[in-house]
Amino acid sequence: MGLECGNKASSGNPEDKSLSAPPPPPELSLYHQMFKRTPKMVIIFAMVALSCLVLYHSSFTFPFSRNYNSFAFGTRLASSDINLNELKIILKKATMSNNTVIITTLNDAWAEPNSMFDLLLESFRIGNQTKRFLKHLVVVTLDQKAYTRCLKIHPHCYNLRTNGMDFSEEAYFMAPDYLKMMWRRIDFLRSVLDLGYSFVFTDADIMWFRDPFPQFHKDADFQIACDYFNGNPSDLQNLPNGGFNYVKSNNKTIQFYKFWYNSRLTFPSLHDQDVFNKIKFSPFITNVGLQIRFLDTGYFGGFCQPSKDLNKVCTMHANCCVGLENKVHDLGIMLGDWRNYQKSRVNQTSTQGSTGSWTVPQLCRGSFHRPRAPKKKEGQGRKS
Repeated sequence: MGLECGNKASSGNPEDKSLSAPPPPPELSLYHQMFKRTPKMVIIFAMVALSCLVLYHSSFTFPFSRNYNSFAFGTRLASSDINLNELKIILKKATMSNNTVIITTLNDAWAEPNSMFDLLLESFRIGNQTKRFLKHLVVVTLDQKAYTRCLKIHPHCYNLRTNGMDFSEEAYFMAPDYLKMMWRRIDFLRSVLDLGYSFVFTDADIMWFRDPFPQFHKDADFQIACDYFNGNPSDLQNLPNGGFNYVKSNNKTIQFYKFWYNSRLTFPSLHDQDVFNKIKFSPFITNVGLQIRFLDTGYFGGFCQPSKDLNKVCTMHANCCVGLENKVHDLGIMLGDWRNYQKSRVNQTSTQGSTGSWTVPQLCRGSFHRPRAPKKKEGQGRKS
């Protein structure tokens, strides 16, 4: 088109020659003539430039694109601080027959004796046919002390190193270290999906009392527990809790976890759960075809909205609670409530038995409104 316009401009009335532009420099004329005589060179040049542009942009991921490369970011992560070979070995040893694992994360504060880790393991042991899940539990530790403790008492431990960060101490809710830990977790779980493993993620302050799998929705890609459940598992207005979710490994969930992780840049002051509450309405969810379901607190309860029937509860979470000591205290009482319920079932003669009851929360009630306990000094230790 440009060459045609040039020809028309020069083919006017001879009297208009005085108005014509001065001749171009010799080197420009030579360049123009070269491309005029050899139009194929224009095509070749354009193809080479386009190829370079595609190769350049292929190294980046675009979360709003439906078909972006789901493995590009994983490759960069693998070259940094995740030992993929070690992770593959651990996941293979821990997996169920359907390539599903159970994952929790711990730092030193939660892994110390008589703390959160011991309570979690105890719940698996005393739950209704939940002990078998211990061989499928992968404990991801966030510091060397927690990793050392894990190796002493559990077969599947993976140490997730974070360059330049120390996550060993208790991270207060919404403190900078807390936010970094939460986003580190989201990024790690994406890498598990990348490796082809589905997972049930459970916070360590969630006690397991029954097999949760019969209560999961068959048609969902991503299922998440709730602080408050409104009765409709498909309603995006439910208030979710990121501490417990069941995620199937497929391209939709891999893209979603990338989108979720990248959204931290859009909402820098929010943690993963609040960011999820923002992005669950995004057109991205519809575009990738992700099926989200919210889990019923009748089966997956917590201190926010307790499961009222112990005859059907699967898990209970120390949510709506801050402070490690508050959680440890109340979860210990919760396990006692469960033991009392089990004893009552053994001695029960009627088929219309009691639904049981919880005597918690106690210290967790009102914990958001009480001042935080000061951090212990190095070497002072922590109360169990």
